[in-house]
Amino acid sequence: MNDYSKLIFEKSFVNGEWINESDSKFEVINPFDLSVIGQVYNDDRLLVKKAIDVAHSAFKTWKKTSVKERSILMMKWYDLIMQNKIEIATIMTLESGKPFAESLGEIDYGANYIQWFAEEAKRNYGDVIPGFTSEKRIMVLKEPVGVVGAITPWNFPIAMITRKIAPALAVGCTVVIRPSEETPLTALAINYLAHEAGFPKGVINTVVGTNASEMGKELCENSKVSKISFTGSTTVGKILMQQCSDSLKKLSLELGGNAPFIVFEDADLDLAVKGAISGKFRFSGQTCVCVNRILVQENVYDTFVEKFTAAAKNLKLGNGLDSETQIGPLINQKAIERMNEMIQDAISKGGEIKLGGNFVTPQFFEPTIIANANSEMLFAKNEIFGPIAPIFKFKTEEEAIEMANDTIYGLASYFYTKDLNRTWRVREALEYGIVGINDGLISSEMVPFGGVKQSGQGREGSKYGMDYYLDLKYICIGNVE
Repeated sequence: MNDYSKLIFEKSFVNGEWINESDSKFEVINPFDLSVIGQVYNDDRLLVKKAIDVAHSAFKTWKKTSVKERSILMMKWYDLIMQNKIEIATIMTLESGKPFAESLGEIDYGANYIQWFAEEAKRNYGDVIPGFTSEKRIMVLKEPVGVVGAITPWNFPIAMITRKIAPALAVGCTVVIRPSEETPLTALAINYLAHEAGFPKGVINTVVGTNASEMGKELCENSKVSKISFTGSTTVGKILMQQCSDSLKKLSLELGGNAPFIVFEDADLDLAVKGAISGKFRFSGQTCVCVNRILVQENVYDTFVEKFTAAAKNLKLGNGLDSETQIGPLINQKAIERMNEMIQDAISKGGEIKLGGNFVTPQFFEPTIIANANSEMLFAKNEIFGPIAPIFKFKTEEEAIEMANDTIYGLASYFYTKDLNRTWRVREALEYGIVGINDGLISSEMVPFGGVKQSGQGREGSKYGMDYYLDLKYICIGNVE
């Protein structure tokens, strides 16, 4: 076992120091066996306010650093994360239950955002516009918005942080991070490594605590914060949006999803099965772009169900630290109760369980396949966030599109076909921010990530990702002779 304990910390990190305002602690639980990994000081709104004050002060000097300086620091941070990859992945697996191989993959994915935006920092170009009269000269500059509040979920405890703060740091913003209380240890570890890389005090601050509503409210209502970036439920996103309204903060919101996975009759079924397995069961179905509804054309429905069921039978449940594990535990009791509710609802409405449907232990739920799914079932409209795969039947392309779009959400979608014309028709008809065609793995630091409708607003990652941390300043120089 590697010495991951060197990266376990019990306090928030503010102004370059480990600090706590509260004397109480909360336990960080391993969802595999419910053992206590560690105890962390349970801070709240008071320390968030102090962190904002610190970040606001640090912004005055950080924004003046050269892009080359910021880029060098970010690359040092990237290198330190990669050097401690095994240790961070171990911590992540312990506190989230994620299979170790997936944790390692997330370290790469999350660190790549730092590397990408370290490079993009040098390409934060402005513009020169021809004057609208002969004696005027026009310029457009891009300037950092200020202090950024990053509120992140438990399912990607490094990538959701780096995807938000890497572009912020690259353009000259300072940040206050409020990570999930389910997975605070990964966040504290990478903040420590940022400090070791040489980031000035106050530029990156992480405050941990269980009072999410009050901590979030401080970030949203404090006038010294200029932008909020949040990943989480649509319900909470709407609350944050309301709380930000008085100060008209910039917002990036990546919210709920209900991803359709459409299999047309001309699809390569083996390829579709492979995509559905990875898209549905990665991290036990607990990701924002997970396949939520599998829609299969009637001519190939039975064949697909048979092949998909056979493939899912081979998935191995277990401890995330076991190299053979593919399905880990669900994150908490609330998730377990949601799976049970959805199974009972599906059975009562005519669903046929082809595989699974049971709890292996109080923490584990079997990969589950439900045939004969219909629009009356809970998962037709709601995000599952677990290892349940409902399979719906459709007749025509038009019906598939209607079914896919019949949701308030619009984050990720997928479809499989060999028909080139169909790829154009369907991708344009799907009301989603992300469309995967014949591929279930669509995440990368190089692409714009985000949704439409009630899946949020704004984009993270890619060359577009920095735009949401910048203000445009128009400069008009007159009387030039």
